[in-house]
Amino acid sequence: MNTIYLAVNTIPKDMIPFLIPIIVLQLILYLYTMVHIFRHDTYKHGSRLMWVVIATIGMEFVGPILYMILGREDD
Repeated sequence: MNTIYLAVNTIPKDMIPFLIPIIVLQLILYLYTMVHIFRHDTYKHGSRLMWVVIATIGMEFVGPILYMILGREDD
């Protein structure tokens, strides 16, 4: 718990208003990707488990964007 507290304290106060929208956008993209993965049974490449792992490990923006480009099958 102290590690999280120290990490948050190292963020400059003037950067917080810039970071909040980025974090919110990142979470929305991640949640949309997870909902899409679990609602569909087929993918262009790979399996459901593979895409869940890729989207979760690469949560920043890379994992969900990779799924949208490479894994999402056209509806």
